[in-house]
Amino acid sequence: MQDCTAWRLRVISGQLASTSKRSAEGVVGQPCRAEAAGSSSRICSREEALDLIQDGDSLVVAGFVGCGSPEHLLRGLRAKYDATSHPSNLDVYVGAPGGKGRGVELLAAEGLLRSLTYGWLGLSPKLLELVMKGKAKAWNFPLGIMSHLFRDVAAKRPGPISHVGLGTFVDPREKGGKVGGAHQRDKVRLMDVGGRDMLWYEAPRRIHIALLRGTSADLDGNISYEREPLLVDNLNQAFAAHNSGGKVIVQVERIVDRGSFPQRLIHIPGALVDKVVVAPVEDHWPTMASPVYDGSLTGEVRAPSSSTRPLAFSPKRIMAHRAMLELTKPHSIVNLGIGAPEGVSVMVATHGDAVSRTCHLTTEAGVIGGSPVGGLLFGAARNATALMPAASIIDFYQGGGCDLAVLGMAEVDAVGNVNVSNFGPGCGGFIDISQTSKQVIFLGTFTSGGLEVDIKHGKLTIVKEGRVEKFRKNVREKTFGAATAGERSIMYVTERAVFRLKPNKGIELLEVAPGVDIQKDILAHMEFRPIMANVQLMDSKIFQQE
Repeated sequence: MQDCTAWRLRVISGQLASTSKRSAEGVVGQPCRAEAAGSSSRICSREEALDLIQDGDSLVVAGFVGCGSPEHLLRGLRAKYDATSHPSNLDVYVGAPGGKGRGVELLAAEGLLRSLTYGWLGLSPKLLELVMKGKAKAWNFPLGIMSHLFRDVAAKRPGPISHVGLGTFVDPREKGGKVGGAHQRDKVRLMDVGGRDMLWYEAPRRIHIALLRGTSADLDGNISYEREPLLVDNLNQAFAAHNSGGKVIVQVERIVDRGSFPQRLIHIPGALVDKVVVAPVEDHWPTMASPVYDGSLTGEVRAPSSSTRPLAFSPKRIMAHRAMLELTKPHSIVNLGIGAPEGVSVMVATHGDAVSRTCHLTTEAGVIGGSPVGGLLFGAARNATALMPAASIIDFYQGGGCDLAVLGMAEVDAVGNVNVSNFGPGCGGFIDISQTSKQVIFLGTFTSGGLEVDIKHGKLTIVKEGRVEKFRKNVREKTFGAATAGERSIMYVTERAVFRLKPNKGIELLEVAPGVDIQKDILAHMEFRPIMANVQLMDSKIFQQE
């Protein structure tokens, strides 16, 4: 049996290799026709599939940043609404999909959405604008809570009950996750569970439609993901719609015959799938970053380690290098957030020592190992060791499995609270991870908006100060509540200074960059005075150019 399976996998690898040599049009543009194959009522046109969506339906939409967006279905849904004003008043639930004129941002039309419940929308400015203007009701939940919410709808549970979110803006004693105004109804409730404060995040009673994406569908509707960098929440979203009596619609790039793949490569069984739509190549890029397929993101091939380009000398590199120096425990499990933390993966690949190279870098999208990538590819990794659904890795994170998390920061206050959420994008996985990791490092430039620095002769000079000061007396919104830190190690790393949280006391200035004047370059740009006892210089090698 093992020999047979190995043979089939070799055959599949050969098929994939030969497929990559042909044009995408040759694969996608000539799908197997259902009637010619004998039967498959599941395979249909986009128009037929979208006719299943009715006014007032609840939808879940797949995707994580620039990966896995059912672009063809979303583009068709928007075109149908523009032409007919239907379907309208949709209640949409998403995790962290990408956009900027594509993907879920195509739903940014007044009247199309009634409400939006999301984890992160950092690449969907038009959708955020719609929400902030009050044109659609909105709630922002932690990304892991969104993953668990899909799972709970499938299991007919009332919704996640969790410690995650306590002491932050999703706590009903703060904002309850409401976005754009307090007039929306409460979806988060504080509960006493066995003497512990917990939050109950209300799940929708049903999901009418799931809009998903895969690589291949066979004639029985079984969906494989061999050319997708991530699995994210697709399976639980399919379960949620199916068990609600709803419909599961999957966009794929090709149709294959029955039995084309061994069962272990099927991620969504055909028993859950109602409609399959083959997308044209322009609506089914491998990722939003490029129309060119990169097999190192899917495990088909391994990219040479030498292919990683070193970071240019900049504040991002300084911060990433300083964070990397905290990777002192062999085989630590590490989470890297979006933005500045993305640089840590590059620094480990290009400048890591024997210990840091043993660490397992992970993302909340379900990737373990390899080199996590950034930008539109955030969440994916080259040469990953393992891939799992997002809900599974979130379970692991929320239980304290992450040894070290490196996350971004937009504001820090005198007691150590951090804000990254009220600037529009939302919290993403920030709360799930920052509240439960054994050690947390927040990265961000000391000021923002025009900051310019110069690095010469091992010293940092502030050429032009940023217009926006980040170290405020009080943050405008709590995405990380310092009161929940307990005795965990919490650090705040900038290009010119390093701070740490002292429980119940505030933040302490630990290190400054060589060349920096504490009074002129640090204290003068803070709305509070940090604790200062024994300030050291940051490691000089961080500022040495090769």
